Amino acid sequence: MISSSHNTLPVLLLVLCPLLPLSVALGGQDVKRAHASPIRATTAAVSDNPLSSYRGFQFGMSLADAIKHSGMDPSEVSTVHKRPAIIQGLDWNPERFSRNATTADSVEAVQFTFYNGKLSRAVVGYSSDKTKGMNASDMIQALSAQYGPAVRPAVATSFPSSSFSEGVAVLATWEDPSYSVNLVQSPYDEKFGLIAFSKDLDRFAKESVAAGLQMDEQEIPERQMQEHQLAEDKLNKARLENRSIFRP
Repeated sequence: MISSSHNTLPVLLLVLCPLLPLSVALGGQDVKRAHASPIRATTAAVSDNPLSSYRGFQFGMSLADAIKHSGMDPSEVSTVHKRPAIIQGLDWNPERFSRNATTADSVEAVQFTFYNGKLSRAVVGYSSDKTKGMNASDMIQALSAQYGPAVRPAVATSFPSSSFSEGVAVLATWEDPSYSVNLVQSPYDEKFGLIAFSKDLDRFAKESVAAGLQMDEQEIPERQMQEHQLAEDKLNKARLENRSIFRP
C-alpha cells in the first residue's frame, strides 16, 4: 500500500489518520455545543503567530482561499465525512507548482483537512532524499528557527495511526493555547513529518467524525431493512412481469 515514489503521498500521509474516532461518548447536546462554538482571535494576533499557519495557509482560512493559495482546482477536494459537519481534504504537492525547477522542495506532500470549510489541520510529509542523513536534532533545530524553542517529550509519545498500532512518534512539539505543531517520525523508517493544527477546529472535526460514525452505527438496522425491502420489491416486480409472459 505504501509507495516510495516521489509522485505519491509519503508514508506519513498514508498512515496518519487526522480524524480518527475519539474513544469518548458524545451526547447530542455536547456535539451541538462544540460545533456551535465560535473561534475567536484577532487578525493581528493570528498573523503574528508563526504557529497559526503553514506556508501561507492560515488555520481557519476558508476552503476557497486555501484552494486559491495552493494553485489547485476545486475538483481536487475530497469529502471525508458529511455529518454532522462536513470534513474535507486537499492533498498538495509544493513541487507541482514550483517556479524554480532547479531547487527541489524538502516537502514531498501536504494533506490539509477542513472542518465546515475552515482549515483545521496540515499533515506534512518530508522527502526521504531531502532529509537523508539528518537526525532528529537537525530537524528540531531547523524547525525551531521558525517556531521558537521546542519541547521534547519526557517520555515516548505518539499520535494514533490507521496503519501502525504503535502510532507515529512525536519527537518535538511547539504549541500555545490555540495551535500545535509537532515533528513526528514513522515507526519503521526514518521518514520525518510535521503535524500542525488549530486545537479548537481539530477537536471539533474529531468530535464530528466520532458522532457521524455513531449515527452510522445506529442506523444500520434501519438501512438493512430498507435494502431488504428494496430487494423484495424488485423480486416481486420481476415475478409479475415474467409470470405474465411465461410460456411453458
